[in-house]
Amino acid sequence: MAEARRTIDLLWFSEPASRRGRKKGLTLARVVDTAIVLADDEGLDAVSMRRVAQELGVVPMTLYTYVPDKAALLDLMLDAVYLRMSRAEPAGESWRERLAAVAEDNRLLYEQHPWAAGISQSRPPLGPGLMAKYEHELRAFAGAGLDDVETDAALTYLLGFVQASARAEADARAEAARSARSDHEWWAENGPLLAKVFDPQAYPTAVRVGAAAGAELGGAYHPGRAYVFGLERVLDGLGVLIDRRAADQRR
Repeated sequence: MAEARRTIDLLWFSEPASRRGRKKGLTLARVVDTAIVLADDEGLDAVSMRRVAQELGVVPMTLYTYVPDKAALLDLMLDAVYLRMSRAEPAGESWRERLAAVAEDNRLLYEQHPWAAGISQSRPPLGPGLMAKYEHELRAFAGAGLDDVETDAALTYLLGFVQASARAEADARAEAARSARSDHEWWAENGPLLAKVFDPQAYPTAVRVGAAAGAELGGAYHPGRAYVFGLERVLDGLGVLIDRRAADQRR
């Protein structure tokens, strides 16, 4: 309870009270910004209290006078990028276009800060960034006819898809970097071998569909195409619920 209260105090009231050990000229905002840049450049695994302190030119104990631990630092980082993220305002558009804009805002967030997609959202930081984001995104459902609980669930469903897509894309990039070859290069190199072991008699459907998809996508997976296809299906699914609620209201 005390740790949660301390984090909420930092999220909403920003700068902690003056304490012995704090370095003159260093601020909580600078600590958080340094951690964000580090995560953007090197990934979330690179972020530790020791490493952030090193980037700031202070000893680790100094950092603890600004933020209690790494968990709190991650909350502050995530809320900071939420507060700064782009928020499209498609005035007068349909609910489908508004939700597509919400999805795109979040896709861009994860593109700029890939590490954010790897943080669990089961207990999100309850700071000003999250609340501004939540308020804006809920308004995209205005006029859709869903009740409050359904609206929250629908938003969670939409954002969960975008986050999962961002993770898959980050994994694909990491694998390409690790192997030092693109998916297209990997399949070109291994395709002849795979053709020998994938028996079209034993796996006729898999071979036919896999070959067609591979030829179209240039590999087994294309993040951009997967995102566009998946988003359309998510919106189609929400459309079924919205149409059902509209029909209920007409009865």
